[in-house]
Amino acid sequence: MTINVRKIVVGVEEVRHDGGPKLDRPILKGFVACILKNPFAGRYEAELTGMMEELKPLGLECSTKLLGALGGEAKAIEAYGKGSLVGADGELEHGALWHVPGGYAMRELLGQALAIVPSMTKVGAMGASLDVPIHHKDAAYVRSHFDGITVTVADAPRADEILFALAMTTGGRPHARMGGLEQSGIAKWDGLR
Repeated sequence: MTINVRKIVVGVEEVRHDGGPKLDRPILKGFVACILKNPFAGRYEAELTGMMEELKPLGLECSTKLLGALGGEAKAIEAYGKGSLVGADGELEHGALWHVPGGYAMRELLGQALAIVPSMTKVGAMGASLDVPIHHKDAAYVRSHFDGITVTVADAPRADEILFALAMTTGGRPHARMGGLEQSGIAKWDGLR
């Protein structure tokens, strides 16, 4: 099987405030979306995991592009997420192919990244939006970093394509004040707290 990428799209938001006081340092929140041919479109295939292995270099390429767009400093990234949008001729399980290649690539690139990478997968039409969940990379319970980013590519995915997305941020929500575990309180280093 050959991975056939049609295009890669990168988007970055620079958040200066969210209705409250101007932040001392803007928060960068970005995504990378990779649109590729779905080799399983239009048919049921019992064995899919071989493609997961083939996608690993693409996961690293996409992670590297996104990190570069966010300034290139792995230590500056505080949160992450991933997602898949499968074209109409595919099935939900085709989006799950991104779990290992996308998640592990970000974790490898960022070094210490202990929390599970939150994920979203759905089937949708061309131009559909994908809300990628985001949380802290080292402790999933850091409430200030519960967030998301909407990924939309106008001409994707076509019915026989998949859009794979990764997301990273350099901070939590701009004016987080809902309590709970704070980033400075991470103590267990088990990916949860």
